[in-house]
Amino acid sequence: MLNRRSITVKAVFLFMLISTAILVVVYAYSFSVSRKIIVDLAEENSRSFGGNVAHLITSKITPIEKIVCNVAMALENPDLSEEAMTELTRAIIAGNESVFGSAIAFEPFGMFEDQLYFSPYSYRADGGIATMMLGNSEYRYFHLDWYQLPLLLEQPVWTEPYYDSGGGNVIMVTFSVPFYREDHGMRRVAGVVTADVSLAWLQKYISDIKLYDTGYAMLLSRNGLVISHPLQALILNETIFSLAESRDDQQLWDVGRDAVHGGTGFINRTRYQDQKKSFMYYRSLPIGGWSLIFLFPQEEVLREITSLGWRTLAINFFGFLVLSLAIILLTRRFTGPLIKLSQSAREISKGNLDAEIPSFNAQDELGDLTVSFSEMQRSLNDHIDQLTRTTTQKERIESELRIARNIQMSILPKLFPPFPERTEFDVFSLIRPAREIGGDLYDFFFLDEHRFCFLIGDVSDKGVPAAFFMAVTKTLLKVIAEQYADPGEILIKVNNDLAEGNESCMFVTLFIAILDLRTGLVQVGNAGHNAPVLMTRDGVSFLPSPNEPMAGAMPGMHYTTQEFVMNTGEYLMLYTDGVTEAMNLSREFYSEHRLLQELGTGKKQSPEQIVRDIEKSVRDFSGEAEQSDDITMLCLRFNSRFQESGRRKGDRPSSGDFGR
Repeated sequence: MLNRRSITVKAVFLFMLISTAILVVVYAYSFSVSRKIIVDLAEENSRSFGGNVAHLITSKITPIEKIVCNVAMALENPDLSEEAMTELTRAIIAGNESVFGSAIAFEPFGMFEDQLYFSPYSYRADGGIATMMLGNSEYRYFHLDWYQLPLLLEQPVWTEPYYDSGGGNVIMVTFSVPFYREDHGMRRVAGVVTADVSLAWLQKYISDIKLYDTGYAMLLSRNGLVISHPLQALILNETIFSLAESRDDQQLWDVGRDAVHGGTGFINRTRYQDQKKSFMYYRSLPIGGWSLIFLFPQEEVLREITSLGWRTLAINFFGFLVLSLAIILLTRRFTGPLIKLSQSAREISKGNLDAEIPSFNAQDELGDLTVSFSEMQRSLNDHIDQLTRTTTQKERIESELRIARNIQMSILPKLFPPFPERTEFDVFSLIRPAREIGGDLYDFFFLDEHRFCFLIGDVSDKGVPAAFFMAVTKTLLKVIAEQYADPGEILIKVNNDLAEGNESCMFVTLFIAILDLRTGLVQVGNAGHNAPVLMTRDGVSFLPSPNEPMAGAMPGMHYTTQEFVMNTGEYLMLYTDGVTEAMNLSREFYSEHRLLQELGTGKKQSPEQIVRDIEKSVRDFSGEAEQSDDITMLCLRFNSRFQESGRRKGDRPSSGDFGR
């Protein structure tokens, strides 16, 4: 071991690896610390600048709120004349350049008993202040938000931005304050006083904010409505929540929710306009529940540190280039053997497993690699031979399974309609094994001219054992049913015969029914199987189950016979648990409830259509989930009219009809 010469040492690869690792760590640490300092500074500047913007907006809006509240208190004086009220509205506008208009709106018949509307409104026009009276059949101010909201909330309210058609005829927000007056000794609301703030100056102020080169600011209302944004199409047409939903952006939704609830934050974002990674800062404003958002690209914030990083990388790259040239000259004479070995490996990868592998006697990794390639070549040849034999065996097994499936399916009735000359009933059945061969079964046959037997079953296992057990069960059922007239007795005999010598302890659930086509009388027996569904004009319901054990597990079990009468046009739906226990990708069951619902809501059609509809419903429910159990269904419709047979037409089964 001591005299082994390592190729890694010869190539001085370890030196380069350690040097590279050290330089990468130093560079990464330096860049990370510098980046964090700059990002923290950007966040601090955003908070400071956002505070200044908020302060400026507040300084313009707060005086408006105070003067409107003072006017509301003054309006509690009932002796104010119409001229005095008009002067109050004009004073609000004259006292604040940000106010576009002001109104004093009274309740219906609140000012004059014979006048529905009374609302003097002053607004800026042609460099002066004009006054008009609001309220008519086309402008019913009682129903507008700026009037309703302060009355409902009983407090001053900033409205959402809107276009005041019929009033100011501009895009504005309104600050509304309710005022009250004494009425028969009680203080009652008399109306509201408002101040309309045009959004033009605010939108211009926000749009003039410059953040680095291409960053911008935006303003949101209390409900997230876009008030100001570089994209004009968004203003007053979208909310931050509608934008988040249209782009499936949960982060934007969370930002909007936090912002409108008074939160603040600094996060990483991707700007939609150009997909640039950006920083977003948001904060609430102390007026109107509004929010301010800054968005600016990271590359502009990190421009200097990025430029420094590239210069550092360039210097490092030049140094490593010089070092690499020196090492290449040193290691070139050691790479010749590796090239030959690589060529042999390429031939092997193309499928030429007999390619010649060069032989080297070097006592180093190259010699070990040559030996490994030779061993790999021998292993691949052995593996391919074994795989060829295994594939042949597998194909033979699959062929035998397909033949077994065809044999199994051939013993089940599959020609529909099976008895076209018999019009007293219609029957259809379907089976979908979960594997190549399954354990479900169904059958139907005449016991005599007037009695029709039909049945369904589910063997406890799957695969070949279940298929054999299913074939034995089906054969026994048909033979025994022709000897015994009672379903309970048939199940007793079948159970005893299956249990005899049943060392594998397999069992089967069975439901067997015998229909008298003259009277509609149905005799049924149930050995642990799912309760069938009876469909009548009154609805759908499960047949009561006697809760008796499955067949074949042990001898000596007792089974009862139940009876009920089917009316003309009624259906009986038999199925296995592969229907109700079908699962979707969420591991949810199709369930008996969903089966009843599907059978109850569908149109009463042919048995085949009903079975096909349920099959499609189960398939749609399961989706991409793998079928875990056999799916088998049998549906029978009774077409004959009832005759007198001890029951009246339309009798339904009751608790006394089942069991004897």
